[in-house]
Amino acid sequence: MTQETETQAKAGALIIPVTLFEQNCTLVWCAATKKAVVIDPGGDVAKIQAAIKQANVTVEKIWLTHGHIDHVGGAAELRDALKVPIEGPHIADKFLLDNVVTSGERFGMTGMRDFAPDRWLEEGNQVGIGELTFDILHCPGHSPGSVVFFNREMRFAHVGDVLFNGSVGRSDIPGGDHGTLIRSIKDKLLPLGDDVGFICGHGPGSSIGQERLTNPFLTGAM
Repeated sequence: MTQETETQAKAGALIIPVTLFEQNCTLVWCAATKKAVVIDPGGDVAKIQAAIKQANVTVEKIWLTHGHIDHVGGAAELRDALKVPIEGPHIADKFLLDNVVTSGERFGMTGMRDFAPDRWLEEGNQVGIGELTFDILHCPGHSPGSVVFFNREMRFAHVGDVLFNGSVGRSDIPGGDHGTLIRSIKDKLLPLGDDVGFICGHGPGSSIGQERLTNPFLTGAM
């Protein structure tokens, strides 16, 4: 099942849950040009391609928020199928992309390939699709190379596994650090503004304002 949303009519987004992790692979497109990007193709590539066809858009890029297997497992296969470049994550997640096959085997996931993106992303970079431009925020803590994609005009972000509706990303995995993660959220995401809505890597999205008020990891309840 996919979930389609609109971001102020300038763009469309289709959430495609993939793999046993139910990861929110996300198709985002520019409404004016119908040019699109796939964010975090974690697997189930045939399902992702069917969603692209359903949306009737032209995918020109793949963006990665970070290097964990549930977010990148299908990236190499989709890149070859669509003949498009991969952008992201930050180079600090290179050790994860160098071990995609090994990571997949731990969860019984086959057909994965180690790979490198066509472009590593850093704080202050920008990426674009059609008429849409997204700022890159480097937000380590869940993984060293996690990045967030933020469109200032639409007040919209894709935050990967940095922040969730009512929770935050895990930090008890290689390269994770809880203190660093909370600093990333407080220093990079909360200042974006309470009106900013976001899609996250798993589960329903939320807004910065909602999480500032109610997320126990940010209010001090945890």
